[in-house]
Amino acid sequence: MMKITGYGDRYSVRPGETVRFMVSCDGLERYRADIVRVINGDTNPAGPGFNEELVETPVNGDYPGHKQEINAGSYVAVSGGASVSCLTSIHVQAMIWPTTPEKREQALIAKWAADEEAGFALTIDTSGCLALKIGDGAGQTETVSTGVALLAREWYFVAASFDAADGHVTLVQECLARYARTNMQSRVVAKVGVRPAMNNGAPLMMGAWQNRQEGDRIVAAAHYNGKIDMPRIAARPLSADEMMVARATAAPHLEGVLIGAWDFSKEIDTTRVIDTSPNQLHGEVINLPARAMKGHNWTGQEMNWTNAPEQYGAIHFHDDDIYDAGWQADFEFTVPKALKSGFYAARFTAGAEEERVPFFVVPPKDRANAPLALLVPTASYMAYANDHGMLMSADAELGMGRLVVLQPQDLFLGKHPEFGRSLYDTHADGSGVCLSSRLRPMLNMRPKYQSWNGAMGSSLWQYNADTHIVAWLEATGQSYDVITDEELHAEGSSLLARYRAVMTCSHPEYYSTDMLDSVQTYVNDGGRLIYMGSNGFYWRIAFHKSLPGVIEVRRAEGGCRTWHAEPGEYYHSFSGEFGGLWLRQGRPPQKLVGVGFTAEGFDLCSYYLRASDSFDPRAAFIFDGVGKDERIGDFGLIGGGAAGLEIDRADRALGTPPHALVLASSKEHTDNYLVVPEDIYCMRLNITASTSPLVRADMVFYETPGGGAVFSTGSIAWSGSLLHNGCDNNVSRVTQNVVRRFVSDEPFTDAG
Repeated sequence: MMKITGYGDRYSVRPGETVRFMVSCDGLERYRADIVRVINGDTNPAGPGFNEELVETPVNGDYPGHKQEINAGSYVAVSGGASVSCLTSIHVQAMIWPTTPEKREQALIAKWAADEEAGFALTIDTSGCLALKIGDGAGQTETVSTGVALLAREWYFVAASFDAADGHVTLVQECLARYARTNMQSRVVAKVGVRPAMNNGAPLMMGAWQNRQEGDRIVAAAHYNGKIDMPRIAARPLSADEMMVARATAAPHLEGVLIGAWDFSKEIDTTRVIDTSPNQLHGEVINLPARAMKGHNWTGQEMNWTNAPEQYGAIHFHDDDIYDAGWQADFEFTVPKALKSGFYAARFTAGAEEERVPFFVVPPKDRANAPLALLVPTASYMAYANDHGMLMSADAELGMGRLVVLQPQDLFLGKHPEFGRSLYDTHADGSGVCLSSRLRPMLNMRPKYQSWNGAMGSSLWQYNADTHIVAWLEATGQSYDVITDEELHAEGSSLLARYRAVMTCSHPEYYSTDMLDSVQTYVNDGGRLIYMGSNGFYWRIAFHKSLPGVIEVRRAEGGCRTWHAEPGEYYHSFSGEFGGLWLRQGRPPQKLVGVGFTAEGFDLCSYYLRASDSFDPRAAFIFDGVGKDERIGDFGLIGGGAAGLEIDRADRALGTPPHALVLASSKEHTDNYLVVPEDIYCMRLNITASTSPLVRADMVFYETPGGGAVFSTGSIAWSGSLLHNGCDNNVSRVTQNVVRRFVSDEPFTDAG
């Protein structure tokens, strides 16, 4: 099962730039690496077949195999811990909101070297109770527990102290909530015979402890699930009054006693953790736990953390958080200056084992090599990375309306949670995954991969479905450049302005503000946009301002979603922007591309029938060579038709331009197709294809000021019909007609 896998340190590379590849082999002594150009990733024998071309490069060859581990789980590591290392007595306290207290031993605040059993650790013990573990590094350890199990998802004040003068340990566990017939408070005092070895070389950590050190790298363990707010460390046990003072502020009159007083509400949009004490024991978050989380003092009167950061002083840690897998590079590839822009992959083989890690070669900066750009939705690829829906959902097959076939990658992910989850999954503690990184193997973003939600037939989704477009562009001889979301976010509309036309892929769902603004500017300035999919421009995301390759989503009210953010946690920690649907921000997709998400179904796809607008002279070029009464796309590799999976509709009330032509609409979807929740105001039976007129894919065309135009297919499955019958079909013909006209020099007119 998946004996070889890997990832690259970047998605897109320009000629002359270098991409590094990290590879892990399980039980394989050697493997071969080759660079290939990916043309069609679909193995379906009903289509043209899988197609890749070997690229002769100096890196092609054999390499030694070695296994590399992923150390998932988030925590805070504090630097400059000398002031803690010299302590003899100690006091630690915090506000905590545990989410899986019963799971296993979990570290809250620790300077603990597990391999030496030295130091101290404030923990949740194996019984789910608050505990203090101390070890002298010479084989002697003792643990004191409150013996009262913590309740999940309740705020607690917890504290522990060790007094070197008499060897007493004191534990305090106080729940902020009160319930009848439930023990919510505990205070324990016990004498121990062990002194903590504080100068143990392990860093001060929150949310985990050091299991061992490998060079400069910490291998952490005892990961905590839940929130921590206002952690404090003092040089001696504190009285009850002093504990209350330390909970409220940095407590100037406790200076000299307080060693560290961390305020997680400061610099939320960075990886830094700020110590407000004079010692300035600042830290770093590792593996990106969730920030801008409601603290113990959140009142509910302010929903935006930027307006009341003091109420958002919690960090939510997870034992399956992952940012950078941190593997060593096996080799690096510098892109030759003459290499064509396109879809590429590093292919790894060892006997019957094979793996491909995709990357994209984009044009040199400030230059276009073709009149058409294919805009690759890498942010959406990241959103779906390592999707566990087929494993975690209780109704996956009911929702798909068919048998779901699991791939080797799916089974591997089920056994290896350390590879991280998608933005559609929940963490092990049930909270939604709001951050996703590309600096890890993304096992469902692969040529040949068949997706559980890709409809019958080829069963493709996202990356592999988009190779249908690449194969079609190659087959029709259309010159094109490949650009990605990361260039779009960084360079803006100036990137798009180099091209006479820009074509999206099948599912550009996740868009940052800069990305959406850039596409809108391109259209407003007379660009030509070909929207080849559906459910695009849907969720607002944010990119981290300093860390590469990571995005954030906050699933606020509305939208097709598998989880939703907690009330008060709708604003992105990366940017401070309100999260959720672009529709809810007053920017529905209809304003940009004329259509927006209306329904979804994952069993079979259907076809379009031409509407009266398709016979308007303005649209004559689109249907050149297409019969008046033809069904458009009643064939295809994805679900058997061009209209399906997720579909968009035109809607004047949501911003479809008044002069837009609705050229065709889909018909005869199965009742597995349901209206999206944002259009359902109360529960009714009229939400299926046979009962609701909203279940349809609309094909739309309209001109824009400045000589530009927009063409939208309104369906994810459209690209799956392009290759039918050797590209000799009406879906291919319509698309080719549009591309030919859109890349021409002839302007469109917006005159009435």
